[in-house]
Amino acid sequence: MDRVKRIVNAILRPVYQPAMRLTRGQTLGARCAVLDGEDRVLLIRHSYAPGWGFPGGGVERGETLIEAAARELDEEAGVVLEEEPVLHGIFANFEHFPGDHVALFIARRWRQDKVPAANLEIIEQRFFGRSEWPETATTATRRRLAEMFEGAPLSRHW
Repeated sequence: MDRVKRIVNAILRPVYQPAMRLTRGQTLGARCAVLDGEDRVLLIRHSYAPGWGFPGGGVERGETLIEAAARELDEEAGVVLEEEPVLHGIFANFEHFPGDHVALFIARRWRQDKVPAANLEIIEQRFFGRSEWPETATTATRRRLAEMFEGAPLSRHW
């Protein structure tokens, strides 16, 4: 059932996402920077958006931010949190929708029992070290990496 849900979600996302934004004043997303023991960060490539980014997605009705981040990590990357992640920040994502916000968490204790195969939603996933960050990482991803690893000031914008 989860596989069918992910397939339908990937196909219908370009249609229902704009429709949802018309009916909601605010939308909220939860993403997670998953760091391994060498401070490499897990990034993914979605099929519906260009560039590498952090795993995550929308917060569903009745979910907390952390529950949404944990669900998305498991669905997109097979990552299961072993302790509550730390909030890095909440950012305005007004470039895509004037009422959108994204919360980014940092997870250091986790396990990955399986690496899901590429599918209609997730094209690829990979851990990157500081000297390996992909040139095609999204602007928001580059901002967050600079904040986390290079001491850049925290921005209010995704």
